[in-house]
Amino acid sequence: MRSCGAVVGCGVYQEVPAASVITGLRGVNDEIAVLSLPMKKPGYSIRFGVVFLLILAMQGLPPVQALQVTGLYSKRVELMNESDADRNRAFREALAAVILKVTGDPRYLEDPAVLRALNNAQSYVEAISYSTETVEIPVPQAPVTSGTDPAPLNGDALTAAASAGAANPDGNPLAASPAATPVSVTRQRRTMNVDFAAGLIDRMLIDAGIPIWNSNRPSVMVWMALQNDEGERRLLTGEEAEIIDTIRQFGETRGVPIIFPVLDFEDRRNLSADLVWTLDEEAIRRASARYAADSMLAGRLHFTASGELVGLWQFIFQDEVTVFDGFSTELADYLEEPLNRVTTELASYFAILPESAATQYVRLRVDGVSDLQDYSSLIAYVSNLGLVQSVAPAMIQGDRLELQLGLAGSSRQLHELIALDRDLLPIASSQGRDDSLLHYRWTR
Repeated sequence: MRSCGAVVGCGVYQEVPAASVITGLRGVNDEIAVLSLPMKKPGYSIRFGVVFLLILAMQGLPPVQALQVTGLYSKRVELMNESDADRNRAFREALAAVILKVTGDPRYLEDPAVLRALNNAQSYVEAISYSTETVEIPVPQAPVTSGTDPAPLNGDALTAAASAGAANPDGNPLAASPAATPVSVTRQRRTMNVDFAAGLIDRMLIDAGIPIWNSNRPSVMVWMALQNDEGERRLLTGEEAEIIDTIRQFGETRGVPIIFPVLDFEDRRNLSADLVWTLDEEAIRRASARYAADSMLAGRLHFTASGELVGLWQFIFQDEVTVFDGFSTELADYLEEPLNRVTTELASYFAILPESAATQYVRLRVDGVSDLQDYSSLIAYVSNLGLVQSVAPAMIQGDRLELQLGLAGSSRQLHELIALDRDLLPIASSQGRDDSLLHYRWTR
């Protein structure tokens, strides 16, 4: 596994240039929320028992190198006041956000079992904490008339403007008035961080027949080309802070790792604004290869003179390519619609329903396991894959280890889950021959 450079919220996953941005991740050395699936005690012969017990007894095992998203069962919400009614509102809002992250699909929020859980959200709470911060709210002055000084709003008008500023995404409730000069006021914002019991939420979803998307998630590489009304095009850069922040916030809210390119010389040589604008699939794949992204979302955005946002999006995942329109009068809506679409698609691909069917078994053959450190790392890695319910050593021969795995899903899902990491590389000659045997080489 390769280490990442200077990134936002990333510990260890993949090699990326130092200035790139990955959101939705935290270091694998931190505690991570994982799907609460009991691991069955593996059965193994005396021949392998000593080796296996030595592996389990080892202390200080290296962390599992995987694309882990943390905080799936936690949410911070703002409190309006100190009343019980507002606390219950905050619990419900937080639980809805957690269920959306854990399932990946907003339609499950309308499921009867989920609605019952939301109405009793406090019973799923494991821990809460409070914090208070001072925030500045932009408040405009009254319009300036010729020959007069600006007259700041005060009293009830200032309070109303401050409230409007808190609700306005732009922070300017009178943005339509060109003569208004903004000032700012401060207020105290009190928030509550809610940690929910993962086991209780998982059990509720499983009983309702709702698949769970565990913490090992695919990354989404985002490329965008912007065009103004004069026809000038440019690639999305950090200068477009509102666009970057909206996409980053979506990734954090939904638990989706988002990667932005650094747009250095190599990026600009491989992918120009015109190539992104034409959604050149080959060029986009080639430019994304250095980031080892699991999927790519490319979009073009045209700002019309009338204030409309018009464009086109392309989502590349494995061998599938989907193209769809984009249109809105609001920037947030224009960006969140495709992000929600690809998140839902990825969730439908990787989410599983544990215990929904009889356990399936598959033989995992791994070459390149040369010493006890490799054994321990491999066992720890496999045991932490979301749909693996049991692990039993089956055969050791030279540097080859075979494991019998019990799955809460299919061998295809296991193959796709392993593909999100770079620790096991498939041996091409064995793929597609036998679904009950998966053959890989250990590369960590």
